[in-house]
Amino acid sequence: MRIFFATDIHGSEVCWRKFLNAGAFHKADVLVMGGDMTGKAMVPITGSGSSWRVNLRDQETTMHGEEEVAAMEKRIADRGYYPIRLSPEEMTDWQQHPANVDARFKQEMLDQVTRWMALADERLAGRNIRCIVSPANDDIFEIDPIIAAAKEVELGESNLIDLDGLSLVSTGWANPTPWNTFRELPEPELRERIDGLVKDVPDKRRAIFNFHAPPFGSNLDNAPKIDADMRYVSGGQALIPVGSHAIRDAILEYGPVLSLHGHIHEGRGAVKLGKTLSVNPGSIYEDGVLQAAIVDLDVKKAEVKRYLLING
Repeated sequence: MRIFFATDIHGSEVCWRKFLNAGAFHKADVLVMGGDMTGKAMVPITGSGSSWRVNLRDQETTMHGEEEVAAMEKRIADRGYYPIRLSPEEMTDWQQHPANVDARFKQEMLDQVTRWMALADERLAGRNIRCIVSPANDDIFEIDPIIAAAKEVELGESNLIDLDGLSLVSTGWANPTPWNTFRELPEPELRERIDGLVKDVPDKRRAIFNFHAPPFGSNLDNAPKIDADMRYVSGGQALIPVGSHAIRDAILEYGPVLSLHGHIHEGRGAVKLGKTLSVNPGSIYEDGVLQAAIVDLDVKKAEVKRYLLING
């Protein structure tokens, strides 16, 4: 069985399309998206008529005509942001009413996931490729039922999924972060959650853990150190482990054949923890590049035959 695993695409339209196409291209049996699907910000394009302006990554651009605006919208969407056209009056209203901004941001996330599930249903129909998507700490809870309603996609979060005799267990909940995101738990409660999910797995060695946070101190969890003001220390060159102790302990105790992680974009790599191969493919979604792991498993022996970290 071949698993194609990617994660942390944060709203990038091009990365989602690459993910859906990867099954056929890489001859995968199962596609797994590890979470943090939704984008982090909206980018307003302001103007009216034939003249529009946008500030993207501190670069001001003026566009003339629909063709130039549409090309900019695609560029923004491929980087994982939501392009929003606003008149000068609407922009003033947003500045005066932050609640309107929050409501629009939430709606953009929901609309995107709805479009993505429709695209998955279209692209994967009749291909005999399973697709499992598990939201993570940066994803709002309202996207879960949208994923669950898709025809060709299975919701990973909190569900025990049989993969030809291997048991996939998924959760996007993570240990606490400085950003206080949607799905975070203190380590003891995270361990309770994991134990509750794993208890129904008939053979723990034949399990695959899809846990968004990487295990602590595994080199899959090294992230830039930040100070009390949320600024990088040493220009982002000082790295510290920020993964989960609960997830590390669970891997070592239960010994699944494979554990899949994300969360820390810089933590790309693979390590052996006890009997378990643990993988974090990393993420550079803003460049429109999909980083992924391809893992071949011997289902009968419950062994990893080979793995490969790729960019595409």
